[in-house]
Amino acid sequence: MAKNDPLLSFHFGLDVGSFITNAIFTEVSGLGSENEIAEYKTVSGQGNDHVGYIQKIPGRLKWEAIVLKRGITSNTMDAWKWRKMVEDGNVESARSNGTITMFDDTGAISAQWSFIRGWPTKITGPAIKSDSNEVGVEEMTIAHEGITRVS
Repeated sequence: MAKNDPLLSFHFGLDVGSFITNAIFTEVSGLGSENEIAEYKTVSGQGNDHVGYIQKIPGRLKWEAIVLKRGITSNTMDAWKWRKMVEDGNVESARSNGTITMFDDTGAISAQWSFIRGWPTKITGPAIKSDSNEVGVEEMTIAHEGITRVS
């Protein structure tokens, strides 16, 4: 029987059309979907023996926003330029399909997700403290219209 250990993540890569290529992030969340729950009232049985109950059925499908975090460097302007398109009102031009790749500590691909029609809803720079030697972290949030794990 093959051993099936959990995948280790070392860092994540992001590619978004021509906007972002080979960007490296240290943290990613929001790689999933969920259904709202709709309640449907039903009755079973006949006459005095009928019993009412609530059946839970899948409602609308929705996807979480993808949140990515990385240490800020001198060449991380790609995300800011992509976000600027949305700030300037060019949301349709900013929409793009993308891929998030999880790498292990050897650089091998561990898993991959693809999203469609994504656009950056938020970007924040680091919280800077002059008396600290912490790495400055920037965060980007991407809204999209669907995500699929492809490997």
